[in-house]
Amino acid sequence: MLADSHCHLNYKGLVEDQQAVLARARARGVTAMLNISTRESEWDDIVATAEREPDVWATIGIHPNEADVYPDVDAAKLIERARHPLVVGLGESGLDYFRDTADRARQQASFRAHITASRETGLPIVVHTRDAEDDTAAIMAEEMGKGAYPGVIHCFTASGAFADKALDLGLYISISGIVTFKNARDLQDTAARLPIERLLIETDAPFLAPVPHRGKTGEPGFVADTAQFLADLRGENVEDLSRRTAENFHRLFGKTLGKTFA
Repeated sequence: MLADSHCHLNYKGLVEDQQAVLARARARGVTAMLNISTRESEWDDIVATAEREPDVWATIGIHPNEADVYPDVDAAKLIERARHPLVVGLGESGLDYFRDTADRARQQASFRAHITASRETGLPIVVHTRDAEDDTAAIMAEEMGKGAYPGVIHCFTASGAFADKALDLGLYISISGIVTFKNARDLQDTAARLPIERLLIETDAPFLAPVPHRGKTGEPGFVADTAQFLADLRGENVEDLSRRTAENFHRLFGKTLGKTFA
């Protein structure tokens, strides 16, 4: 029982052979996949994939790098589209100062709109943060002061101090295949101490394939490799870690429990 809490099944590299990609994931024990959106233009296709596949769910949202392209996607629009029974989360949204292709004020406004929608719907926000740790933490804390909302820091690569801030706010942390990279010692140190009840695993496929697949197109099935690495890192049984992280996934994304999955 494994859950890939963040993948992009409709992205180039996966969508061309999507059925085979899904079959390989299922063969490795993946029972749940969350198909993440980054642009309004792809919402319909991502929801359609969830409608077609019994073990796939959808999010709707705007990636921070796309914030300038979709300035009209506000909390009201997100809330309306999130009414679909298979839309179980919002995002990915957040701040990305690494590429810095979108105006930072626009990124921040979009991020706050997603948090408002999360608060109003009760659906988790999937948070992307890159080279924007301080501003991300400040906005999350300020918005939490307006009212609680659920969420997860996806593809966690930030500092241990940021992890503690996210945990203190009640958020989950999702670990990707980056943790398997040799140069990821700081991330490994953080991942080793995260509380199991707040831990998720993801692939971010088609990106960030873990060792031993590094350099290849990422697939949801590779979440099994990250799970094995994490279990070894933490001194835990891989079956237990896989089960616990899958349970965490369904607890956080509670709407998934309304759909039958293998």
